[in-house]
Amino acid sequence: MTLSVAFLLAVCFGAVLGLIVRQVLGNRVRLGWAEAVLSGIVGAAAGALLVSSLLDGYKREHAAWLLLASSISTVLVMAVVGYLTRQKHLSVAELVTSGESHRVEFKSTARCNLHTGQRDDKIELVISKTVAAFSNSGGGDLLIGVDDEGHALGLDDDLKFMKNPDVDRYELWLRDHLTKTLGAPVTANVEVTFPRLDNQQVCHVRVLGSTRPVFLNPGKGQPLQMWVRIGNSTRQLGVDEALSYSADRWGRRRLR
Repeated sequence: MTLSVAFLLAVCFGAVLGLIVRQVLGNRVRLGWAEAVLSGIVGAAAGALLVSSLLDGYKREHAAWLLLASSISTVLVMAVVGYLTRQKHLSVAELVTSGESHRVEFKSTARCNLHTGQRDDKIELVISKTVAAFSNSGGGDLLIGVDDEGHALGLDDDLKFMKNPDVDRYELWLRDHLTKTLGAPVTANVEVTFPRLDNQQVCHVRVLGSTRPVFLNPGKGQPLQMWVRIGNSTRQLGVDEALSYSADRWGRRRLR
């Protein structure tokens, strides 16, 4: 086996392996498909060069060593790239300091209309839209009980609508609401905590990016909707835009 042929086979193997590893890990890594392929190619190439240097060239009997070295190198490279490109988990105070962005959103309440003092279905649905948008856009952090300027308001306005006004009941309501409007798989990828900010207890919803398109069910016989983050705002996509966005982000296979 010539050097060029062995190297080409290793590169092809690495590209395929990178896709397989990305598929298996799913949203546990933030590597895109292109990054996964490139990491696989680099890893396999490094493995091939290592085998060549240790065994003094390529021979047919070296094929098993070539595959093993390429596999190990690919996984190591993907782990390193994933570590270097990982999103740092900021504290609530750091998120507020950084302000709203494509990955951070503040909401004063999740249930209560501050103008009327009453529970508002539209405000509850806004929470689902925001979570859906983060899921479709690589993930993000939603802070409930914080106004647009970053001032901590707390959760008292929402808690008054709970049978038992405590954070356990609040999380139960929130997860039930998200399951109803977005589905259980999306809700399972949401982490809910209740940190304190300026002596007020707020709700921190950390959303992981989804491995397939997430659609909002607004109820009342309305069609499904797709929401994404564009800059620091949450926007709904039309049917054509949703199909194009999904195909570009997840590939056509994910749309089946």
